[in-house]
Amino acid sequence: MKKALYIIIPVMLLALVVIRLMTNKETARKQVYTYNKEEAVNVQADTLHFEEFDVDYSFSGTFEPNKETKLSAEIQGKINAVLVDAGSNVKKGQPLLQLDNSLLKLQLQSVEVQIEGLEADVKRYTILTKADAVQGVLLEKAELGLKSARVQKSTLMEQISKTTITAPFDGIVTAKLTEVGAFAAPGIPLLQITDIAQLKFTITVPEADLNLFNTNTTYNVVADAFPEVVLSGKATLIGSRANVANSFPVQFAIKNTPELTIKAGMFGSVILAETKGGKRMIIAASAIVGSSVHPQLYLVENGKAILKNISVSSRTKNKVVVSTGLSEGDVMITGGFINLFDGANVNVK
Repeated sequence: MKKALYIIIPVMLLALVVIRLMTNKETARKQVYTYNKEEAVNVQADTLHFEEFDVDYSFSGTFEPNKETKLSAEIQGKINAVLVDAGSNVKKGQPLLQLDNSLLKLQLQSVEVQIEGLEADVKRYTILTKADAVQGVLLEKAELGLKSARVQKSTLMEQISKTTITAPFDGIVTAKLTEVGAFAAPGIPLLQITDIAQLKFTITVPEADLNLFNTNTTYNVVADAFPEVVLSGKATLIGSRANVANSFPVQFAIKNTPELTIKAGMFGSVILAETKGGKRMIIAASAIVGSSVHPQLYLVENGKAILKNISVSSRTKNKVVVSTGLSEGDVMITGGFINLFDGANVNVK
């Protein structure tokens, strides 16, 4: 009897589990919403017409300084004075920093004393050599010693001149990287000087538009921050190698305003003259459901949504210009893409 119970009880428990699982499955099935593909989808649509299309060529880029450098000392030494601050306007050759040169000046005085003594020796040995009172070799040694001392003096004077760090060109101090009492050494940046009186403006251009630019030709350039200021930019460089996006760099030389209104790092655009592009099929970019490589959209034909392949020739803001795939009078779906598929029944609102 006990053996029978050992068999019957597990079988009953297993049966209960199976029944519960089947009940849960049926309950879940009833709760899941099943979309009826035959039901019409509510959509918004527009009838397409050709429109006049004005081609406004503009290419965005960045303003860069014509010249910029970080200054460091050519010799080691303690900084005794910093003569400028960040934002200071400086001229070429203007002193910017002064290093301690007291030891070098003492060495220079010592060499000058040696030179005085050697010059006296040369005069004395010259007279004695002419009178055959001394050997000529003594005069030669004195003359060589004088030449060596003069070279030492020139070396010390050059080192002393390098303790005064001057501006290499006209510009603005855009970074102050040291203070009085700091130690200067070759390779350690102390100041940054930037020249924005002349600017470089660089854009990247798709290969299809590269023929719009020619070197030594002048174009209008505006900064995003100052659209009322129109600058003249001369094309100085048209890239010969594309980047990973298959675009080419084009660079312009620009003279800044007298007030230096445009700053390095600002964004701007090269504006080309507007031209009439004629009538084009222009649609909202939001209507495209395919990728940029394989654009597609839905048309309404006989109450159904038909997925259509198109070709896009250009984009402007939130619209695109379609070159092939559409005809005037086509009804294009512009909204209600949820549950929409190729061949779906649609109800145009």
